Amino acid sequence: MNLCTGFEQASGGSRRQFLNRFGSGLGGIALADLVNPARADTLPAAPHHAPRAKRIIYLFQSGGPSQIDLFDHKPMLNKMHGQELPDSVRKGQRLTGMSGNQSSLPIAGSPFAFSRHGESGAWLSDLLPHTAKVADDLCFVKSMYTEAINHGPAITYLQTGSQIPGRPSFGAWLDYGMGSANDNLPTFVVLVTRNKGGQPLISRLWGSGFLPSRHQGVRFRSGADPVLYLKNPTGVDDPSRRMLLDRLQEMHEVQFAEIPDPEIETRIAHYELAYRMQSAVPEVTDLSDEPAHILDLYGPDVKTPGSFAANCLMARRLAERGVRYIQLFHQGWDQHGSLPGGIRKQCRETDQASAALIKDLKQRGLLEDTLVVWGGEFGRTNYCQGKLTQNNFGRDHHPRCFTMWIAGGGIRPGTSYGQTDDFSYNLVDGGVHVHDLNATLMHLFGIDHERLTFKYQGRRFRLTDVHGHVVRPILA
Repeated sequence: MNLCTGFEQASGGSRRQFLNRFGSGLGGIALADLVNPARADTLPAAPHHAPRAKRIIYLFQSGGPSQIDLFDHKPMLNKMHGQELPDSVRKGQRLTGMSGNQSSLPIAGSPFAFSRHGESGAWLSDLLPHTAKVADDLCFVKSMYTEAINHGPAITYLQTGSQIPGRPSFGAWLDYGMGSANDNLPTFVVLVTRNKGGQPLISRLWGSGFLPSRHQGVRFRSGADPVLYLKNPTGVDDPSRRMLLDRLQEMHEVQFAEIPDPEIETRIAHYELAYRMQSAVPEVTDLSDEPAHILDLYGPDVKTPGSFAANCLMARRLAERGVRYIQLFHQGWDQHGSLPGGIRKQCRETDQASAALIKDLKQRGLLEDTLVVWGGEFGRTNYCQGKLTQNNFGRDHHPRCFTMWIAGGGIRPGTSYGQTDDFSYNLVDGGVHVHDLNATLMHLFGIDHERLTFKYQGRRFRLTDVHGHVVRPILA
């Protein structure tokens, strides 16, 4: 008697039913291994060492802010304004297709005045009067660099550690490694400035890649429905919703018993979190309980839903409630032309609110364990893209050196780290690669970036790929 015949006699089932069930069982085992290949692995216990930070607010300035006009004071450029970029500076390095075919690369000095601020003496442009007032709380990393020269790969690189789409974002890695610090809100929340033009932002920038989908970011929108489809449908009350979720969970548990796909468990968890968020999200997104002096601190735009200022205040409220990773995106820094007018507008929209967030966190005792990061995907060239006129010019993408600032969470305040040459074109000292930045931020959360890995398609992946060093001089 063969196995199939024995099954038919014992159960009264057909050979086809047995093979279907047997095949489904093997398929379920294979599927579980494919979708969650790390199930057999033991995730290294995080934190790996004493953490300095509990949460991060990442103020991402999409498009590439000009370091030359904001942070990296270079008088030489003003002395040589209009002259050709020397070959000894360029050193034959590649240019983008947008300026690589120009017959001339005239140097464009910054039209904005620079001065020193605070006890640290940090150089800042007069475009940033509010940031200047908190200069002693900030660490300016003036020696950032990247290999990516175009927006899509460069933004993806900073957010996921790879120029190629498909990898988990920083927030997803952090959620995977550390888990949630609250019960009623997502661990990873994304806020995008409303009605801003510029380079498109794609949801994969806050996606979970090959990690389980429960680790992906949740976008909060401005308006009546911060999270889409969170409210009960018309005619469905809370008790009915609770009963529906209970029955749905029972069905998912039956399904999971037959096919142990971890995404089934993720789906159950998402439904339950959404149910709890029905009361938590309206409370955290309602700014009406903020006192007048706090609203004034963030500036007049804070009363405009979806503005950068409103999102900065929202970020503080989310941080207070245990959200671990809060990602803000503000577009519009891609100034290939009309830079003087464009960058003034961008700074009016971001300067006061960025500084207010630092002050607000500090006065509440939150800055000491909250990381705040400000910066874009690369910098801008010292030469003009297009025609240089007396009052107008543009700057092309420049990946070889740019500036970001970091505050709080174990970062050494009142510090300027790294140095560029007199032309803000090449690094002279203290280069900080994208992977170095991410390794350092992970370190402040108590995570060894080399140990936080996930096995996928036969290889152990990590946020920093096979690179990255902790930048210890900027640590407090």
